[in-house]
Amino acid sequence: MTETGLHSALVWAVLLLAPLTACLLMVISAPYGRHGRAGWGPTASARWSWLVMESPSVLVFLGVYALGEHRAAPVPLLFLAMWQVHYVHRTFIYPLRMKSTGRRTPFFVALLAFLFTLVNAYINARWVSHLGTYSLEWLANPRFVAGAALFALGMGINLYSDGVLLKLRGPGQSGYKVPEGGLYKWVSCPNYLGEILEWIGWALATWSLAGVAFAAYTAANLVPRSRSHHRWYHEQFPEYPKERKALVPFVF
Repeated sequence: MTETGLHSALVWAVLLLAPLTACLLMVISAPYGRHGRAGWGPTASARWSWLVMESPSVLVFLGVYALGEHRAAPVPLLFLAMWQVHYVHRTFIYPLRMKSTGRRTPFFVALLAFLFTLVNAYINARWVSHLGTYSLEWLANPRFVAGAALFALGMGINLYSDGVLLKLRGPGQSGYKVPEGGLYKWVSCPNYLGEILEWIGWALATWSLAGVAFAAYTAANLVPRSRSHHRWYHEQFPEYPKERKALVPFVF
């Protein structure tokens, strides 16, 4: 099999796994974070699990990108910067800001996430640095402009909303509170909405099937998770605002 064939096979594998993952997660909440529970095998520190399972998004992407034929071209370098700005924060800064609560993550959850980020980093880095071709004119293309704007909007929503959650707990506190401010006025999980928008923007800006696969799988994971979070908030807080939706204001 040629590398192009391997790349295509992996992209289609992610695309096909997306609806299967969504259906499964609509039935079973992934057992980590607030939905963590016993019976899912050995566990590890949530903070270190996060760092390890997200690390391919930074390190593998960078390594694969560096091997690409177009690695020094301006547009691929811009894509590299967009990706790394998100994932350096997501992988190394975000877990350090997490309040230490002794929470654990099952090994198998971390392993599955690690395998996904490994494949996802490869298919996207290889596309933007080698298999895809982008001239300088692409920067003026409406698809790139709209995609980059959506990516920036999504990142802003994601970072702000995560910041609200991180500030809910004071020193030594481990419980949950109802988040307020920003898009939390309308939805329970604006951080997830922001991340979905980011990767839809990436798919548009790169105009690639690899980007579409990533956006689809992100939605397949986060749409059911937002539904689980929304239900959890209503179960834990009787006074939880009834007008809030789970993910999309006024819709879902």
